[in-house]
Amino acid sequence: MYNLPLPSLSPENYPFDLDLLPQPIYLVGGAVRDAILGRKREYLDLDFILPLNAVGVAQKLAAHYKAGFVLLDPQRHIARVVFANATVDIAQQEGDSLEIDLHRRDFTINAIAFNPHTQEVIDPLCGYADIQAGILRMVSQHNLEDDPLRLMRGYRQAAQLGFDIETHTQNTIRTLAPLLTQVATERVRTELSYMLLNSQGTPWIIKAIQDKLLAPFFQNTTPEAYSRLQKVDAAYLELSQKWRQLEVELNTCIRDTIKTTWVGIAKLACLVSPNLEQAERELTELSYSRAEIKAVITVLKLYPQLNTPHMPLREQYELYKEAQNVLPATCIMAMACDNSVEGIAPIIARYLNPDDPVAHPISLLNGKKLIIALNIPASPLVGKMLTEIAIAQIEGKVSTDDEAIEYARQFLAP
Repeated sequence: MYNLPLPSLSPENYPFDLDLLPQPIYLVGGAVRDAILGRKREYLDLDFILPLNAVGVAQKLAAHYKAGFVLLDPQRHIARVVFANATVDIAQQEGDSLEIDLHRRDFTINAIAFNPHTQEVIDPLCGYADIQAGILRMVSQHNLEDDPLRLMRGYRQAAQLGFDIETHTQNTIRTLAPLLTQVATERVRTELSYMLLNSQGTPWIIKAIQDKLLAPFFQNTTPEAYSRLQKVDAAYLELSQKWRQLEVELNTCIRDTIKTTWVGIAKLACLVSPNLEQAERELTELSYSRAEIKAVITVLKLYPQLNTPHMPLREQYELYKEAQNVLPATCIMAMACDNSVEGIAPIIARYLNPDDPVAHPISLLNGKKLIIALNIPASPLVGKMLTEIAIAQIEGKVSTDDEAIEYARQFLAP
């Protein structure tokens, strides 16, 4: 036990009065680790442990501040209080003492407790020294076996922190790798999603496959796939430097409720089978959403088309129509497969120009108006007519509603 001032963990930064919580109480886990590292968090994520009545204390705290309350794990007595600018998890201590609880954690760097009242650090496993050395070291093999997701979490934390995994820990993870298939795929996907966010995660994704952690989920990866995965990071940098707008789009989550970015979609396209049906099965088994799966499949389907020199307007129109907002990820995949940025620059230029008639066409008329004008029933033919009208508009053959209707008549059976 020793004193270590950690300003970012000062009670004055909490969204509640610390005196409302009973003593003794300790901060543990990632918040303590990141405070030692000097990593700043815009959104506080605090994990406290109490000897007794953790859920009851969390309920009272939530009620006092009219904050959100979530019972995370009734068996292990863990609850969450959700504030506007912070999440506070309160868990019941495992075992008869704080030290026993810390000995049940995954890695030494996460097995450090901080007393916010006294600024005392309890570090029985020398996690502070491992933080200073940039090393991820397991507490015990049993702890990894107890929750096999910790195997994957080790790679994710190494990626996020820029740490190395200690040799014995690395060998143990390789030995225990088959246990990861016992974990709910949603939990595995969550860890992978963190690793897809930036270039730091790429070598650890590759290592996780080579070490058989992710191999059961991505059975068709090859050395060529690893190379493409690394080239995605390089392509992202090149596109970002040339087009600032693309940098913003590629770092955007594909939906507000889905944390996968468009760069992540391109990386997933590198990892799955090139066979579209098999790729869909792999992503489904990992519990990816329909939106994410559709985006990856679209990338796999369309990126070869970007290798076509002097693509005719019709093909360009069809490409933009099908790709829509998946186009930036498709461009990254094309570059990862050795297309030059100069080769796809015209495609990107059209995409980024909101007034471009090929990438962002404005229809002269809709299907309902066409049906009424030609007195025809709704059918796939109407969609074909609208496509042909759009292409004719791009080519300058029609420019008014009347011209479009007359142009569509030629597609009616005589």
